[in-house]
Amino acid sequence: MTTFITRLGTSGAGLRLAVKDLIDLAGLPTTAGCAVVAEGAKPAAQDAACMAGTRAAEKAGAVRIVGKANLHELAFGATGINRAFGTPVNPLDARLIPGGSSSGSAVAVGGDEADVAFGSDTGGSVRVPSACCGTAGLKTTHGRIPLDGVWPLASSLDTIGPMARDVAGLVAGMQLLEPGFEVAGAPPATVGRFRPADGVHPEIDLAVDRALAAAGCEVVEVDLPGWTEAFSTGGIVIVAEAATALGHLLERRHQLGEDVAVRIEVGRTVTADTVAAAEGARARWRAELDAAFSRVELIALPTLAVWPPTPDELDELQLTRLTMPVNLAGVPALVLPVPAGRVPASIQLLAPPGGEERLLAFGAAFERAVGV
Repeated sequence: MTTFITRLGTSGAGLRLAVKDLIDLAGLPTTAGCAVVAEGAKPAAQDAACMAGTRAAEKAGAVRIVGKANLHELAFGATGINRAFGTPVNPLDARLIPGGSSSGSAVAVGGDEADVAFGSDTGGSVRVPSACCGTAGLKTTHGRIPLDGVWPLASSLDTIGPMARDVAGLVAGMQLLEPGFEVAGAPPATVGRFRPADGVHPEIDLAVDRALAAAGCEVVEVDLPGWTEAFSTGGIVIVAEAATALGHLLERRHQLGEDVAVRIEVGRTVTADTVAAAEGARARWRAELDAAFSRVELIALPTLAVWPPTPDELDELQLTRLTMPVNLAGVPALVLPVPAGRVPASIQLLAPPGGEERLLAFGAAFERAVGV
């Protein structure tokens, strides 16, 4: 079984929860999906801070952890392909990649091996596999969910969020991550429709437009001219910060996946001046998004610009073109499947920082209106 790196008990009552294997669980090793890390991993002395709500619910019999889910090695890739631990099988079509890096988490909920999963999202790692597997996912506001006890990738971008088959599952996941979480009473009514300049597959664009029309909300066109620069800037930030966090693993480069090793090596070449310029671009991008959110309550666009590919069709940069700018801004994003062709398309909805309650309120109404 490639969905889980560590499989726990499958019997018992309560919500079934899968936990991405870069989140510490007391008494179990954290591998980060990496053979080098796994060889030296000792059982964690304590849970990651984000697990506190889950443990309280577990004691009450409301939840049970079914396993630590597989992932793209070191959470540093969007395909979900893992040569050390195997690649989780896409429940929609076994020929397609599962997406990453939270591949096992998406496959677990899509394949009905878990009701909710926790994933991490640094450049799209909750949203890309959710889109590939036809499931729902929530990238949280940067800093909202504590990261103590979570294997780092890029500290200014890393987030933890829930994954599930539907919005109700995401709400349950947020209530575990943040006890007391409640969905907003009234959903947002005005949605800005953003159309990336580089283009999206026309059938995906059409599926998003039809879903928004079916939802009955007011839709206005918005322009975000800084999107393309934000994508490239996010790429600089992620490799530079990953090189700091993961550079020591290059001592055993031959045991790392080539894709991950190359990214860490590229990160080591990023200069301090380049990082400073990237931080300036980040500030401009956040200001641009803030201005857009003064006109609309949410912003909608596809999650993926292309259909989920097979391994032979991969262009990995295409997978994060519509997700990385969101991490650079630090804002929350909800992704949901929408009816399309043979496999669902995926809509991505952005909100201002701290807007998870309103995003999920909109998502619940959207899901009822649109269906999949």
